[in-house]
Amino acid sequence: MCLAVPMKIIEIRDDKTGVAELDGSRHEVNLSLVPDAGVGAYVIVHAGFAIERMNEHEADAILSVFKEIADWQKNAVESSPSPRPSPLKGEGEKL
Repeated sequence: MCLAVPMKIIEIRDDKTGVAELDGSRHEVNLSLVPDAGVGAYVIVHAGFAIERMNEHEADAILSVFKEIADWQKNAVESSPSPRPSPLKGEGEKL
């Protein structure tokens, strides 16, 4: 499964690439699909390409949902009992 994430452009280079950031993690992105995006703009990044511009409010809303999902998943894992491995067929039986 692929996932596109909102990121903020922090650098633009002459070759239609740039650097985008999310939570302190910086990634090189291709900006050729969003030629009007400048430094400080928020974009949706998918497979290394900025594919759409968005405003800061939209980016924050999406990232908030991602955080809620991650928190829910973490809590679900931590509160679940550890599954016991099922015995192998014949385990415990005398041969």
